[in-house]
This record gives sequence, structure tokens and C-alpha cells, in this order.
Amino acid sequence: MNSQFSRVREWMNENNVASLVITDPANQFYLSGFKALIYSRPILLIIDHETSAFILPSLEEKHAEAEAEVDNLYAYYETPEMAGGNASNDPTELLQQVLKQKHGPGETIAFDLSYASARLVMDVKEVGFNVADASKRIQTLRYRKNPQEMETMKEAGKLVEVAVDKSIRTAAEGVTELEVDAAGNAELFAETAREYPNASLDLTVMTPSGPVRSVMPHVFSNTRKLEEGDVAIHTRQVGLNGYRAELERTFVVGKASDRQKEAFHVMVRAQEAALKMIKPGVQAKEIDLAARKVITEAGLEEYAIHRVGHAIGVSSHEEPHIRFDNSLELEEGMAFCIEPGIYIPGVGGFRHSDTVIITADGYELITEYPRDLKRLTI
Repeated sequence: MNSQFSRVREWMNENNVASLVITDPANQFYLSGFKALIYSRPILLIIDHETSAFILPSLEEKHAEAEAEVDNLYAYYETPEMAGGNASNDPTELLQQVLKQKHGPGETIAFDLSYASARLVMDVKEVGFNVADASKRIQTLRYRKNPQEMETMKEAGKLVEVAVDKSIRTAAEGVTELEVDAAGNAELFAETAREYPNASLDLTVMTPSGPVRSVMPHVFSNTRKLEEGDVAIHTRQVGLNGYRAELERTFVVGKASDRQKEAFHVMVRAQEAALKMIKPGVQAKEIDLAARKVITEAGLEEYAIHRVGHAIGVSSHEEPHIRFDNSLELEEGMAFCIEPGIYIPGVGGFRHSDTVIITADGYELITEYPRDLKRLTI
């Protein structure tokens, strides 16, 4: 039996929920193991107390048959030959039909309302069902990784190290941001094929460089060529079979200025301070404040414009966040990216990120790469 479904059904029993409709692709993958490439056509996961099913476009049937851990598939069609006498070729009408076959008026249908469309929810209410929100429960289920999830993330950590190393060794004056990314991508693809035959792989990568672009925390790489004196932040996430690890390193092209050296070293110390705090029972905000204290004491607090970390798993950024206002206590099995950043216009952006898994008495670092300026000067 799917253990994720079992945990969801416990919540359904406790809250008198007849069926659960999952619309968020990340939640669908977490619960069923199925991830589509494109979601422009609606895909709905339905879980009741005995069975599970997908409502999905017919072009996804074969894919779902191969990967989805569900009992039934209900397809809707968009060609006259395939539609034939099918009861409905509208996914919302099909959902209404499936729910009415199993449940009576007045029963409760829960959605992940943080993602579900208002129109879909209203259509279910219009046929006589009550509606509840399961968003928080699904979110908290994803907080703690099971042993299989942790192992996959550790393997992803090894792959992201390979890719980051190749990208940084490729970086040089005159090389474009996109070429830095591409070198690591090629190494990543080759290593994954060698070590994990028939695995799925997805990635996020960017290398914003220079005094203007490196102070933008999230920006696509472009054809800008690296120049002497540039700071660049190489950011990379690798998802292996749906589970991700993140590794980021700031590097300098040529000789760093005094201002760049100062910001770089403060950033490294801030990450070290955050890592030293990590263990079960510590509040998320304590980790953020430990890193922020280092930055503030150096007089750079106005340039620290984001939280110190976030959870990671099936999504690139997940709850809980390592933020100044989050009192949630860390638990064994949670996974986080620790990434304090400093962004000084005209000087550069400075951010390292590493992925950790919380253990019984601390944490396990699942990404490892040099952090010091000497080895990150090219």
C-alpha cells in the first residue's frame, strides 16, 4: 500500500473528509509518483478511503499507466474519434461524475486550496458537496523525508557537486554565463547516464555575473562574458527521480577588490553561523537570526535582502522557511538549503548554498564543495 496515501487517509478519517482532490503537480507527484511534463490540460488526483484515481488528458494515459501509483485512470479526450460516447470530455464534469458516484450530497470534499482554482472548487460545491482545505496537511506531510527520499536526495547531492565543479572549472574571462552553465550540464548528463540508467533528471541553473547582474538573486543566465574583477554566483539544483539537492558557490574572476573580499568573507561566516545552529528542536528563526547577526555586525544588513534558507524536496523551494518570523522547530528528517546572501550594487552578489538533512543530533551535509575565496578565484 502507498504509505503516503495511508497518511493522508488518517487525516481524512479524523476530519470526516470523503474524498481528497489534489491539483498541485508537486503534491500529485509526492503522493502518487506521477509527474507530467505539461499541465496546461487539467490533471486531478482523487483519493477516497479505499481507492485512488487520476483524471487526466488521454495523451497522458500511457505515461500514468507506467508511473502513477493509483487504482484507476479516467481520461478525457480532445479528438472526435477518441471521444465517441464518453460520458464527458470536460475534466470538471468528469470530476463531478466521479464524486457523485461515490458520495452523497453534503459530504465533504477536500482540496489543496493553496493551488486549486476557485472555479473548480465552486463547481464541486454546486453539485451539493461541502469543501475543506487540505493544503496545510499535505504541506506538513512533506516536511519530513522518509529514508528512500533522503537517499535519493543524497544521490542528487553527488550529481550537483559534479556539475558545479565542471562549471566553475570552465569559468574564465571571456566565457559566457550560458557556457558556464552548459559545461556543467554536459558533465551532469554524462554522469547521470553512467550511474543511474533510465533515471529522470531535471535541473535549475544560473550564473549571473558582474556588478549589475550578480546582485539579482534570481535571474536567467545570458550571453554576457565574464570579465576581470567580476563576482558571479553559480546556482544549481539537480532533481534525480523527482527529489532535489541544491549547491551554490560565489566565485571571483581575477583579483577581488577589498570590498568584494569583505562581503565574501562575511557571507561565508554567516553561513557557518547558520549551520552551527542546526539540530532538532531549534526554531527556524534562530538559524536565520544567527546568520543575520554576523551580517549586521559587519554593517552589511541593508544588503541582506532575503531569508537564510528554505526546505527542499520534490519542489525547489518548500515550506518550512528559515526566516526571522518562523517559530517552527526543526525535526529529524527535514531537509533545507542554507543560503545567506549579500548583494551590494556596483560590487557584486555573494551567496553560497548547501543542502542539509536534519539528523537526530545535528545535520548531514549532502553537498560539499570548497567555500573559501582562494579556491573560488579563477
